[in-house]
Amino acid sequence: MNALKDKIALITGGTSGMGAATAKRFHEEGATVIVTGSSKASVEAARKAMPYVEAIASDAGDSKAAKTLVDHIKEKYGHLNILFVNAGIAKVAPLSAADEAHFDELFRVNVRGPYFLLKYAVPAMTDGGSIILTSSMGALKGMPGLSVYSATKAALRSFGLTLAAELASRRIRVNTITPGPINTPIAGKMGLSPEQIAGFGQMVANGPLGRPGEPEEIAAAALYYASDESKFTTGTELRVDGGISAV
Repeated sequence: MNALKDKIALITGGTSGMGAATAKRFHEEGATVIVTGSSKASVEAARKAMPYVEAIASDAGDSKAAKTLVDHIKEKYGHLNILFVNAGIAKVAPLSAADEAHFDELFRVNVRGPYFLLKYAVPAMTDGGSIILTSSMGALKGMPGLSVYSATKAALRSFGLTLAAELASRRIRVNTITPGPINTPIAGKMGLSPEQIAGFGQMVANGPLGRPGEPEEIAAAALYYASDESKFTTGTELRVDGGISAV
């Protein structure tokens, strides 16, 4: 229960779903945990549900907010050992219906914001630290209506490779978790049509394990990457998708 003793961990998008499950697991393993949420309401709810974390409202797509967040962590804690870049949004739009606003919003929150958070956070990280990025099965499979979303998640997979090489001299490990269908609130926010919901459910049912994943299963993967158990692992991707992308 002490795999992360004395570690300082930041989890973006940590007020619900996979992020909240990971915050709980990191806390149980001895870490001091900071989570961010996109709204004051989600942050207040997290503070009540998870009094053991510091919850901060921060726009995941705003580079200035990212710098403010990192400055706060440096001032209060001195450094950062673990960064889990987990915040993101998912919205459905086929090519015929996608507009510039849809494209810009997804890239702002899922790519631009995380990139500049990494830029500001890395100097505050200790040598030998761990960065974990959340991609998506959508970056591996062609899924109708998700062309923009999937492209943003493919960008994060690319960051995982290039930054693993770039930060190796400091022994900062950079790895990617690629979830499949997980029981989280994001599924209800994607704007899926009834036909798409039915198709999504059929894909899950036809997958090798025949069920969606649970947030705690993502937390277990994140714990591996965050802890010294993965100290010889960088530039890798762990697919936690019930085998859907591979079989």
